[in-house]
Amino acid sequence: MAKLVGLTVPGFRGEVLGPSDEAYDDVRKIWNGMIDRRPAVIARCVGAADVVAAVRFAREKDLVISVRGGGHNVSGNAVCDDGLMIDLSLMKGIRVDPSRRTASAQPGLTLKEFHTETQAFGLATTLGVNSDTGIAGLTLGGGIGWLMGTFGLTCDNLLAADLVTSDGELVRVSEDENADLLWGLRGGGGNFGVVTAFEYRLHPLHPMVFSVAVVYRAERAAEVMRFYRDFIATAPEALGTVLNLRHAATLPMIPQHLHGVPVIQVAACYAGPPEEGERVLRPLREFGPPELDLFTVKPYVAHQGMFDATVPKGWRYYWKSQRIPPLTDSAIETICAHAFELRSPKSYTIIFNPTGAVSRVGEDATAFTGRAVGHEVNINAAMGPEDPDDVEWCRRFFQAMQRHSTGGVYVNFLMAEGEERVRSAYGPEKYARLAALKARWDPGNAFHMNQNISPKL
Repeated sequence: MAKLVGLTVPGFRGEVLGPSDEAYDDVRKIWNGMIDRRPAVIARCVGAADVVAAVRFAREKDLVISVRGGGHNVSGNAVCDDGLMIDLSLMKGIRVDPSRRTASAQPGLTLKEFHTETQAFGLATTLGVNSDTGIAGLTLGGGIGWLMGTFGLTCDNLLAADLVTSDGELVRVSEDENADLLWGLRGGGGNFGVVTAFEYRLHPLHPMVFSVAVVYRAERAAEVMRFYRDFIATAPEALGTVLNLRHAATLPMIPQHLHGVPVIQVAACYAGPPEEGERVLRPLREFGPPELDLFTVKPYVAHQGMFDATVPKGWRYYWKSQRIPPLTDSAIETICAHAFELRSPKSYTIIFNPTGAVSRVGEDATAFTGRAVGHEVNINAAMGPEDPDDVEWCRRFFQAMQRHSTGGVYVNFLMAEGEERVRSAYGPEKYARLAALKARWDPGNAFHMNQNISPKL
């Protein structure tokens, strides 16, 4: 038994922290150092029964509920002020079934922890681009990543889940049980309850992949982006690519003469035979002389951590994002005009290209919306303790990109931007369906510390 604010809760096996406990400040901190909230109590759950007990206690005491998985989401909704923070980060169980090609995973796992286990069997699924991201929030918001062209989004590979409802009941969610709720979990975020276990479809992926990072100076950015546009138009689905515009980081693999220099980077992962990947990616190497050419075969788990060192926990992060059609010359001009006006050397703009298997799933098949877009443009103000503030740069850049936008946005890239931006992530028809689902499963909006979908239209 453990005590929550003086109340004995039968069956609660985890650790409970209050503001006077030594570990409290460390546990309440999340990836985004801009978030500084103080829950009244933190319930560090070690199993589904703990989550049930915590939800019931919060409802009984009329406490705001926030839910932390990996704590990586930029908006900071994992932490509330004066309420109950349900911390799932200790729940790291995973079981891989290689014969069925599935994995059952608890919500405290990070991407690296998940794929370290699945890659032992030569299996994987789509999971983001930063290895310290938590699987839970990524999955529930959709889940773009290196492997999406071949295997689809993370949510497309979600087969089932165990979920604690707002009434503190544990329910099974699958195609055969509560199928409407499975539809909502595939992109609708944490609006419907607390997921205590995810079941994923896995796919064969050799533990060694062909990994690429090609770097050019900023003055060539427009030229590189036009080449990139044509290159990806005919590239195989096994190729996952990312554009990154920033000042070159001070890292061991970056030559010293490039440290702090404005650059554009094309990063890629080939989810097929490495020797085939070298042939497919050869045009990137042959396109003009790059400043840095990192073509190598490496473990997929290592490739997934390619950007980790440039976005560590504790820096201040502020994001603005747009969905745009395939790159036009006009959009390229706007991006190049603004991307390098940043003040902090840690800020950057990253551009994703959802393609292939993502677009073959029906638009109405999941709550995730925007399968036919060309690119997700994510403008990131990133600031260490000594860096100048880049929030205004981020906002100006975002405003300049508005004329190129589809009007949509990837929900996992949203800050606290209000109801209209959440609606824009889903569109009116799908938002209405999600609101009806919310009204059924969480009519009192107990789970509102998220990109919230109101149960009332």
